[in-house]
Amino acid sequence: MGGSLFPKKAIELANALKDQNCLFLIGGGEFANLIRKYDSEMEFSEDVTHETAIDSMDILAKLLNDKLAFTEISYTIKKANSISNSNKIPIMICSEILKEHEPFRHSWDISSDSIAAYIANLLNAKLLIATNVNGIYTKDPSLSGAELIKEIDVNKLLTFDESSIDLMLPTLLIDYGLDCYVVNGEYPQRVLSIVNNKTSDGSFDCTFIHNK
Repeated sequence: MGGSLFPKKAIELANALKDQNCLFLIGGGEFANLIRKYDSEMEFSEDVTHETAIDSMDILAKLLNDKLAFTEISYTIKKANSISNSNKIPIMICSEILKEHEPFRHSWDISSDSIAAYIANLLNAKLLIATNVNGIYTKDPSLSGAELIKEIDVNKLLTFDESSIDLMLPTLLIDYGLDCYVVNGEYPQRVLSIVNNKTSDGSFDCTFIHNK
């Protein structure tokens, strides 16, 4: 879940998914954006901005969990599987896993999108990114003439300078052999349709990123 959905839309989406076999990972939202703003003004080290942005994700994960009766915080993959087996949904706190394994170089090119791909790979799970836009566009969706891309080869995404996902995600999808949906999480039914493999009728907007 993109941090842009927090709090109300993230809580609504989580409640809509309460009976699904899934794991939640939430971005750092406004906290991470504030760190990015401070960094642009003061040029902090990449190590500390990376760490504090992940701390922002941890904070929102704990706040999200506080509002849900069917979730439990997980700090490890083993615990996440255990929570899932107990018919609850794990909410992942990634800071300790990332400190232990250091899978990424420290950069603003990395966000919760790439971290979610890393966790999905560890879990052998499918990846869905719920954000506050309908998917990936030909250019900034706020600009005139921007068109939604319904389906795209991940290799094509490598040529994009920016989109609604972070810059590292396409490379990780290739490395991990993952497909990915990008969908507007403000419409929980769209997310549910994807989770339940009901996307063939094209009745709603989203982007499918595929590996060939």
